[in-house]
Amino acid sequence: MPIKSMDERTVARAPAGPDGLLLLAPGCAHCPVVLEGLTRLVKEGRLGRLEVVNVAAYPEAAAAVGARSVPWARIGPFELEGTYSPAELRHWTEHAAAGTGMGDYLAHLLETQRLPRAVAAVRAAPARLLDLVDLLDSPETPMGARIGIGAVIEEMEGTDALRAAVPALAALTASPEPNVRADACHYLALAGSAEAIPAVAALLDDPQPDVREIAAESLALLGADAAPT
Repeated sequence: MPIKSMDERTVARAPAGPDGLLLLAPGCAHCPVVLEGLTRLVKEGRLGRLEVVNVAAYPEAAAAVGARSVPWARIGPFELEGTYSPAELRHWTEHAAAGTGMGDYLAHLLETQRLPRAVAAVRAAPARLLDLVDLLDSPETPMGARIGIGAVIEEMEGTDALRAAVPALAALTASPEPNVRADACHYLALAGSAEAIPAVAALLDDPQPDVREIAAESLALLGADAAPT
Protein backbone atom coordinates (compact mmCIF):
# COMPACT_ATOMS: atom_id res chain seq x y z
CA MET A 1 0.00 0.00 0.00
CA PRO A 2 1.59 3.33 -1.04
CA ILE A 3 2.32 5.82 1.73
CA LYS A 4 0.51 9.11 1.33
CA SER A 5 2.35 12.39 1.55
CA MET A 6 1.79 14.67 4.52
CA ASP A 7 -0.38 16.99 2.41
CA GLU A 8 -2.52 14.08 1.24
CA ARG A 9 -2.92 12.80 4.81
CA THR A 10 -3.93 16.26 6.02
CA VAL A 11 -6.59 16.60 3.35
CA ALA A 12 -7.96 13.10 3.93
CA ARG A 13 -7.99 13.31 7.71
CA ALA A 14 -11.44 13.06 9.31
CA PRO A 15 -12.41 15.54 12.00
CA ALA A 16 -10.75 14.55 15.25
CA GLY A 17 -12.89 13.55 18.19
CA PRO A 18 -12.33 14.91 21.69
CA ASP A 19 -9.19 13.98 23.58
CA GLY A 20 -9.25 11.61 26.52
CA LEU A 21 -7.17 11.24 29.68
CA LEU A 22 -7.20 8.19 31.93
CA LEU A 23 -5.52 7.89 35.31
CA LEU A 24 -5.07 4.35 36.60
CA ALA A 25 -2.99 2.39 39.06
CA PRO A 26 -1.67 -1.16 39.46
CA GLY A 27 -4.09 -3.38 41.33
CA CYS A 28 -7.13 -1.28 40.43
CA ALA A 29 -9.89 -3.77 39.64
CA HIS A 30 -12.00 -1.34 37.61
CA CYS A 31 -9.26 0.43 35.66
CA PRO A 32 -8.97 -2.24 32.91
CA VAL A 33 -12.69 -1.92 32.13
CA VAL A 34 -12.45 1.82 31.59
CA LEU A 35 -9.17 1.48 29.71
CA GLU A 36 -10.69 -1.06 27.33
CA GLY A 37 -13.74 1.13 26.73
CA LEU A 38 -11.69 4.23 25.98
CA THR A 39 -9.23 2.32 23.81
CA ARG A 40 -12.13 1.03 21.74
CA LEU A 41 -13.35 4.59 21.21
CA VAL A 42 -9.89 5.57 19.95
CA LYS A 43 -9.88 2.65 17.52
CA GLU A 44 -13.33 3.69 16.29
CA GLY A 45 -12.11 7.24 15.75
CA ARG A 46 -14.51 8.67 18.30
CA LEU A 47 -11.66 9.84 20.53
CA GLY A 48 -8.90 11.84 18.88
CA ARG A 49 -6.27 10.56 21.27
CA LEU A 50 -5.99 8.99 24.68
CA GLU A 51 -3.34 9.68 27.30
CA VAL A 52 -2.98 6.98 29.96
CA VAL A 53 -1.06 7.76 33.14
CA ASN A 54 -0.04 5.39 35.91
CA VAL A 55 -0.47 7.52 39.04
CA ALA A 56 1.71 5.17 41.06
CA ALA A 57 4.61 6.31 38.89
CA TYR A 58 3.38 9.88 38.36
CA PRO A 59 1.32 10.95 41.42
CA GLU A 60 1.64 14.56 40.36
CA ALA A 61 -0.72 13.81 37.48
CA ALA A 62 -3.52 13.02 39.94
CA ALA A 63 -2.73 16.10 42.01
CA ALA A 64 -2.86 18.30 38.92
CA VAL A 65 -6.47 17.40 38.17
CA GLY A 66 -7.64 16.89 41.74
CA ALA A 67 -8.26 13.16 41.32
CA ARG A 68 -8.55 11.30 44.62
CA SER A 69 -9.25 7.83 43.29
CA VAL A 70 -8.92 5.75 40.15
CA PRO A 71 -10.05 5.08 37.55
CA TRP A 72 -10.39 8.76 36.73
CA ALA A 73 -11.09 9.83 33.17
CA ARG A 74 -11.58 13.08 31.32
CA ILE A 75 -13.35 13.18 27.97
CA GLY A 76 -13.43 16.68 26.57
CA PRO A 77 -14.89 18.80 29.40
CA PHE A 78 -16.32 15.83 31.31
CA GLU A 79 -14.47 14.41 34.32
CA LEU A 80 -15.59 10.88 35.20
CA GLU A 81 -14.52 9.25 38.43
CA GLY A 82 -15.11 5.57 39.05
CA THR A 83 -16.33 2.74 36.84
CA TYR A 84 -18.14 3.55 33.60
CA SER A 85 -19.43 1.03 31.08
CA PRO A 86 -18.45 1.22 27.40
CA ALA A 87 -21.93 2.56 26.63
CA GLU A 88 -21.56 5.32 29.22
CA LEU A 89 -18.12 6.27 27.93
CA ARG A 90 -19.52 6.41 24.40
CA HIS A 91 -22.39 8.59 25.64
CA TRP A 92 -20.07 11.22 27.10
CA THR A 93 -17.71 11.03 24.12
CA GLU A 94 -20.58 11.76 21.74
CA HIS A 95 -21.67 14.73 23.84
CA ALA A 96 -18.09 16.04 24.00
CA ALA A 97 -17.76 15.75 20.22
CA ALA A 98 -21.03 17.62 19.68
CA GLY A 99 -20.37 20.25 22.33
CA THR A 100 -23.54 19.27 24.18
CA GLY A 101 -24.53 17.52 27.39
CA MET A 102 -23.20 19.95 30.00
CA GLY A 103 -26.55 20.11 31.74
CA ASP A 104 -26.76 16.31 31.83
CA TYR A 105 -23.21 16.14 33.16
CA LEU A 106 -23.86 18.62 35.95
CA ALA A 107 -27.04 16.74 36.87
CA HIS A 108 -25.01 13.52 36.91
CA LEU A 109 -22.55 15.07 39.35
CA LEU A 110 -25.36 16.22 41.60
CA GLU A 111 -27.19 12.90 41.50
CA THR A 112 -23.99 11.12 42.49
CA GLN A 113 -23.49 13.56 45.38
CA ARG A 114 -20.52 15.38 43.91
CA LEU A 115 -21.70 18.88 44.74
CA PRO A 116 -18.20 20.40 45.13
CA ARG A 117 -17.29 19.17 41.65
CA ALA A 118 -20.47 20.68 40.18
CA VAL A 119 -19.86 24.01 41.93
CA ALA A 120 -16.27 24.04 40.67
CA ALA A 121 -17.46 23.34 37.12
CA VAL A 122 -19.88 26.28 37.25
CA ARG A 123 -17.33 28.63 38.81
CA ALA A 124 -14.86 27.68 36.05
CA ALA A 125 -17.43 28.55 33.38
CA PRO A 126 -20.27 30.63 34.86
CA ALA A 127 -22.42 30.31 31.73
CA ARG A 128 -22.96 26.68 32.75
CA LEU A 129 -25.35 27.93 35.41
CA LEU A 130 -27.91 28.40 32.64
CA ASP A 131 -27.67 24.67 31.87
CA LEU A 132 -28.78 23.99 35.44
CA VAL A 133 -31.62 26.51 35.23
CA ASP A 134 -32.89 24.74 32.11
CA LEU A 135 -33.05 21.49 34.08
CA LEU A 136 -35.40 23.06 36.61
CA ASP A 137 -38.10 23.32 33.95
CA SER A 138 -37.82 19.67 32.89
CA PRO A 139 -40.24 17.18 34.49
CA GLU A 140 -37.60 14.50 33.91
CA THR A 141 -35.11 16.11 36.29
CA PRO A 142 -35.05 13.89 39.40
CA MET A 143 -35.55 15.31 42.87
CA GLY A 144 -31.95 14.58 43.87
CA ALA A 145 -30.68 16.70 41.00
CA ARG A 146 -33.16 19.49 41.82
CA ILE A 147 -31.91 19.64 45.39
CA GLY A 148 -28.35 19.76 44.09
CA ILE A 149 -29.19 22.54 41.64
CA GLY A 150 -30.54 24.57 44.53
CA ALA A 151 -27.32 24.00 46.46
CA VAL A 152 -25.23 25.17 43.49
CA ILE A 153 -27.35 28.30 43.04
CA GLU A 154 -27.05 29.08 46.75
CA GLU A 155 -23.27 28.82 46.37
CA MET A 156 -23.53 31.40 43.57
CA GLU A 157 -25.61 33.87 45.61
CA GLY A 158 -24.96 37.47 44.65
CA THR A 159 -22.55 36.62 41.84
CA ASP A 160 -22.54 38.05 38.34
CA ALA A 161 -23.27 34.55 37.05
CA LEU A 162 -26.53 34.34 39.00
CA ARG A 163 -27.53 37.86 38.03
CA ALA A 164 -26.98 36.89 34.39
CA ALA A 165 -29.43 34.02 34.92
CA VAL A 166 -32.25 36.32 36.11
CA PRO A 167 -34.11 36.37 32.74
CA ALA A 168 -34.08 32.57 32.57
CA LEU A 169 -35.24 32.26 36.18
CA ALA A 170 -37.91 34.90 35.65
CA ALA A 171 -39.31 32.84 32.78
CA LEU A 172 -39.72 29.92 35.18
CA THR A 173 -42.08 31.94 37.37
CA ALA A 174 -44.70 31.28 34.67
CA SER A 175 -44.28 27.51 34.94
CA PRO A 176 -47.49 25.48 35.42
CA GLU A 177 -45.72 23.62 38.27
CA PRO A 178 -46.00 25.36 41.67
CA ASN A 179 -42.71 23.92 42.93
CA VAL A 180 -40.87 25.34 39.91
CA ARG A 181 -42.44 28.77 40.43
CA ALA A 182 -41.53 28.70 44.11
CA ASP A 183 -37.94 27.62 43.45
CA ALA A 184 -37.49 30.24 40.72
CA CYS A 185 -38.79 32.90 43.07
CA HIS A 186 -36.34 31.93 45.81
CA TYR A 187 -33.40 31.82 43.40
CA LEU A 188 -34.31 35.25 41.99
CA ALA A 189 -34.03 36.64 45.52
CA LEU A 190 -30.55 35.15 45.82
CA ALA A 191 -29.51 37.00 42.66
CA GLY A 192 -30.04 40.28 44.50
CA SER A 193 -30.95 42.11 41.32
CA ALA A 194 -33.73 44.70 40.95
CA GLU A 195 -34.38 43.16 37.55
CA ALA A 196 -35.93 40.20 39.38
CA ILE A 197 -38.56 42.25 41.23
CA PRO A 198 -41.36 42.31 38.59
CA ALA A 199 -41.32 38.52 38.14
CA VAL A 200 -41.31 37.92 41.89
CA ALA A 201 -44.02 40.53 42.56
CA ALA A 202 -46.31 38.85 40.04
CA LEU A 203 -46.32 35.74 42.22
CA LEU A 204 -47.95 37.61 45.11
CA ASP A 205 -51.23 36.73 43.39
CA ASP A 206 -50.28 33.09 42.76
CA PRO A 207 -53.09 30.56 43.38
CA GLN A 208 -50.79 28.55 45.68
CA PRO A 209 -50.34 29.98 49.19
CA ASP A 210 -46.82 28.55 49.52
CA VAL A 211 -45.74 30.35 46.36
CA ARG A 212 -47.30 33.62 47.59
CA GLU A 213 -45.44 33.29 50.88
CA ILE A 214 -42.10 32.71 49.17
CA ALA A 215 -42.78 35.64 46.84
CA ALA A 216 -43.33 37.95 49.80
CA GLU A 217 -40.16 36.73 51.52
CA SER A 218 -38.19 37.09 48.29
CA LEU A 219 -39.39 40.64 47.72
CA ALA A 220 -38.28 41.53 51.23
CA LEU A 221 -34.83 40.15 50.48
CA LEU A 222 -34.79 42.23 47.30
CA GLY A 223 -35.74 45.32 49.29
CA ALA A 224 -39.08 45.76 47.52
CA ASP A 225 -42.63 46.38 48.78
CA ALA A 226 -44.46 43.09 49.33
CA ALA A 227 -47.91 44.60 48.89
CA PRO A 228 -50.03 42.53 46.44
CA THR A 229 -50.02 43.77 42.88
